[in-house]
Amino acid sequence: MIDAILHFFHMGGYGVYVFSAYGAMLLLLMSQWLIPISRWKRYLKQQKASS
Repeated sequence: MIDAILHFFHMGGYGVYVFSAYGAMLLLLMSQWLIPISRWKRYLKQQKASS
């Protein structure tokens, strides 16, 4: 069972590249969600302060 898991993560020697690509894509997607949310909160705070 552990051999199968290790074999999956090794992926024939390409595991580092595959999982780094998944990690980079995850960071990109998270930034695409979090940056607009933080900007929207900042905008709402500015609108509340100016009124």
